[in-house]
Amino acid sequence: MDDKAIVKDYFNATGFDRWRRIYGDGEVNKVQLDIRKGHQKTVDTVMAWLQADGDLAGLTICDAGCGVGSLSLPLAAAGARVFASDISEKMVAEARQQAQETLASEQLPQFAVSDLESLSGTYHTVACLDVLIHYPQAQAATMIGHLSSLAESRLLLSFAPKTLAYSLLKKIGDFFPGPSKATRAYLHREADVIKALESEGWRIQRQAMTKTQFYFSRLLEAMR
Repeated sequence: MDDKAIVKDYFNATGFDRWRRIYGDGEVNKVQLDIRKGHQKTVDTVMAWLQADGDLAGLTICDAGCGVGSLSLPLAAAGARVFASDISEKMVAEARQQAQETLASEQLPQFAVSDLESLSGTYHTVACLDVLIHYPQAQAATMIGHLSSLAESRLLLSFAPKTLAYSLLKKIGDFFPGPSKATRAYLHREADVIKALESEGWRIQRQAMTKTQFYFSRLLEAMR
């Protein structure tokens, strides 16, 4: 089974329940709480960047790999026109339900079940947070190229950086701990990600690093 099929099956089964708890507000264990806080810091950084620019209202944004809507919903609440997609039907259904419960009808994102490679259209901004971890480097470069074709002005990417320390953590099973972890986890050298972005005509505008005990994510904002 290839990586994409594994990811799809995982997030439509045991992975959905696990990550819905992590990204939600229900009771979780210490490790899951740590990951929740880390992911939320990445989302908060993206929101702060976009709100600082002062033009979020009315902006067209594609949230590629939206999960349960942790970024899509605050973007929509801030007035952006959001297209949100995920490879997992269950994740999209949960995000749609959360949107219907918390947003006004005119704010609702457009949701779709789709892998990254099948996404189409053009958007001012494309965001892809914590998804690269499911792609080996060769596929990641191809995926960055495809996302670049959808983004007119900005591409936001976060990924688990490949360093000696994080590679060791991953090797001993502490990077994503827990028996229900069932997908391969790929770390990426920041230089390789930047090279892929620059080959598509992007320049790095802002960058950030979020580190908690069990969550490590490098965030890049690329502009044209």
